[in-house]
Amino acid sequence: MDARGLTDDALVEGARRLRLHTLGGRSIATFWATWCDPCRDGLPLLSDYAACHAEQGLSVLGFCLDEAEDLPKVRVVAARLSFPVGLLGSYWLEGYGRIWRIPVSFVIDRAGRLADNGWEDAQPVWTKQRLRQVVDPLLMRRGWVI
Repeated sequence: MDARGLTDDALVEGARRLRLHTLGGRSIATFWATWCDPCRDGLPLLSDYAACHAEQGLSVLGFCLDEAEDLPKVRVVAARLSFPVGLLGSYWLEGYGRIWRIPVSFVIDRAGRLADNGWEDAQPVWTKQRLRQVVDPLLMRRGWVI
């Protein structure tokens, strides 16, 4: 499955538009909200993992589903993370559909293919074990590591 539906102008950090396809794959797109306890619980682990594996080419983008008036709360959470975060602006992602459950994450390989479909994860919160099972093998595959 192609991950192009996740590459639109969905994420804004400051005045800069961030697009997954400009990262060349090797990405995790994670969708969360400040009012979602499981989301907030999993973000520090994902942040630490992203920082540890950045040299291997891993990029993480956080898509927050909060309303614009909640931006101060989003900034408090985002300030503690090692990856860029922005407001999605809508529960709809052009070319992909509605984000109907959070937390949910999608892992995209270097070729821009969906390597892990978050909709299919029975336990969508990131854990050390899940990161080892889902992302570690991709980091070790030829073509993933820079």
